Amino acid sequence: MKKILNQKYPLVWSKDDFFIKIYCSIPNVATGILITTEQTLFIVDPGDGILRDLNKDIGAEEMLKVSDVFISHGHHDHVGGVWSLLTYLSVMKKKTLLKIHYPLGCKEIESIHNAFLKVYKKELTYQIELKPIDNCRSFVRDFITIKPFKVNHKEISNELNKSIAIPSLGYKFIYSEKSICYGGDTAFCTALVRNAKNSDLAIIEAGAKEFDNSELHMTKAQAIKIGKTAKAFFLVHVPE
Repeated sequence: MKKILNQKYPLVWSKDDFFIKIYCSIPNVATGILITTEQTLFIVDPGDGILRDLNKDIGAEEMLKVSDVFISHGHHDHVGGVWSLLTYLSVMKKKTLLKIHYPLGCKEIESIHNAFLKVYKKELTYQIELKPIDNCRSFVRDFITIKPFKVNHKEISNELNKSIAIPSLGYKFIYSEKSICYGGDTAFCTALVRNAKNSDLAIIEAGAKEFDNSELHMTKAQAIKIGKTAKAFFLVHVPE
């Protein structure tokens, strides 16, 4: 039987030294995710509060080891903590490179980065490298294989009075024959179905209310159906 795991935040899963902690994932509020191995420290979707959560949980010394940040899309609840995180790492004298991976065309990340450098470039203690993703080719960072995949997320355009697609990604993290699939925010899409299947853990958003015929998010029923194809799963981004 496929297992839906405890849904009380923070959500924690580990297998051997492959570890993930989801501090929060609430629509229009924040998301914040930490992924680690013995050699690795990644942050995924650093929404508002990520600095507080990481500082309380792992402390400044461990935070300085973060090598990569992964962004699923540019909505504020997924990137609202980027500025404070970048600032704190400099204040604490981080020296090593930080790579930020994000979907090509995500103007929010590029705007935050450019504005941040304009303010802090002269005193910045570490290098930031933006890594826009425009394909689904896998790559390796710190012994983890990362497989990005495009998902189907939209937002409402008041100007056009309709929903429009935005640059959005899910990520599959593979380490020592174990895998975590994170779908980000998305309506139902075959890429998520394909990548969630047989994963050791799937993290599936269920942001649409059951009576919505939403193009923006999945209903809980849709999310559970996909989650059950993995060995275990979390439902996240569920409206309160």
